[in-house]
Amino acid sequence: MNIFVLLPILIPLITTIGVLLARQRPRLRRNLSLGGAGLLLIIAVELLVLVWRDGIQVIQVGEWAAPFGITLVADLFSAMMVLLAALMGLGVIIYSQATAEQRAEHFGYSALLHFILMGVNGAFLTGDMFNLYVWFELLLIASFVLLVLGGRRDQLEGTFKYVAINLFGSILFLVAVGILYGVAGTLNMADLADQLNSLPSGLVTTLAMLFLVAFGIKAGAFPLFFWLPASYHTAPAALLALFAGLMTKVGVYALVRVFTLFFTQDTGYTHTLILIIAGFTMVTGVLGAVAQTEFRKLLSFHIISQIGYLLMGLGLFTTAALGGAVYFMVHVILAKSALFLVGGIIYKLRGTYNLKQLGGLSILYPGLALLFLIPALSLAGIPPLSGFWAKFALVQAGLAAEQYVIVAVSLGVSLLTLFSMTKIWAEVFWKDQPGKETPVQAISFIPHQAGVSMLLPVGVLAAILVVIGLLAEPLVNLSLLVAGQLLNPADYIETVLGGVL
Repeated sequence: MNIFVLLPILIPLITTIGVLLARQRPRLRRNLSLGGAGLLLIIAVELLVLVWRDGIQVIQVGEWAAPFGITLVADLFSAMMVLLAALMGLGVIIYSQATAEQRAEHFGYSALLHFILMGVNGAFLTGDMFNLYVWFELLLIASFVLLVLGGRRDQLEGTFKYVAINLFGSILFLVAVGILYGVAGTLNMADLADQLNSLPSGLVTTLAMLFLVAFGIKAGAFPLFFWLPASYHTAPAALLALFAGLMTKVGVYALVRVFTLFFTQDTGYTHTLILIIAGFTMVTGVLGAVAQTEFRKLLSFHIISQIGYLLMGLGLFTTAALGGAVYFMVHVILAKSALFLVGGIIYKLRGTYNLKQLGGLSILYPGLALLFLIPALSLAGIPPLSGFWAKFALVQAGLAAEQYVIVAVSLGVSLLTLFSMTKIWAEVFWKDQPGKETPVQAISFIPHQAGVSMLLPVGVLAAILVVIGLLAEPLVNLSLLVAGQLLNPADYIETVLGGVL
């Protein structure tokens, strides 16, 4: 049994219990939370190295051979996603040390963060469709509680919209799982890849549409994304960074997994439809962002538009396109989370997210302006940052596949993304603060009142974005390996069904 496949789930679970038990002892609680998140990151690195070196790793829980037992699988894609989750979890937990309210901690804020990390990692590592449903529901419950902490009216309204549409997605997911089991007699993903090939293609395509809608809701894809900008902007900055970085990406991960592993019988229909959805998701998301004058709402709409790029790679369904989508996944998780964390620092300094009431920060805090510019320009796809290479790979793959419409849409959306980022720059950093005269000289390179806990995670994320942009080749090669593994799932199927323990 390879314990490294189980530890990304086990460590957050144990940390959750420890943090809850230490709820009345703040210092111990913080140390346990940071220690658990740090250990998870170390294990995630070890898992990725192990999978890269030795191939796909599998655990058959209770030594019940697949497809009858619970299977946990770590291939390159899931191991990479676990590493990203661990990195984001540690960053958000450090950031939360300075921003979490005492009342929220009393109701288990830190414990719930680790519970979400457990659910996210469980979704990435499961090899079974029913257990994927279970992990989704654990995520929904924990995120629901986190969103209502604070009890403000806007939080309650946003959470209601979030829960209502996601519960609908969960019901649809469960119905689809039930039908899938009824027609295939199994829910093990590797076994489904074999069993669905013997079923009528029309039935399989119908099932694929049910899962496309269910996972599309979770991912925030067109047209069922309206819950996201209606709810995400009500959460604190640290939660926004976690949700933006991970929650919708679990939905995208599920789409990529099922539409590369076993819903591949009629790619001319299913993946073309995904490509169309990708285009509409990009356009509606970025147009919503352009219309906003509130920092969090603007960035929340950009979560939607960036999901479109990920779906574009899946819809094109080539090694180059999927490799570009994997690279884009890494880039967008880091960039989007960094932007929300910068927004939290701005709120701490000025007490508002309204762009019209902000200004003058580039002169007062040029370091903070730089921390914004790096992820913002990366999100817009400006070279040599990571976003440029991610979009370049997708555009190149689209041209190779002769899908010129989606290429044109992606380039136009990128320009509008740049426009919205420059709008934030002009309103928040460049213009003078309304009603005040901005000093000619900088008061401080960075806002020291934000503290190390808030600045460090943003600085690390910005530095990673620069590194994976300037030194893109290793990540590009890894992304292409991931794509090759996804499009050629024979090793995945053989490893899972071969009884590897």
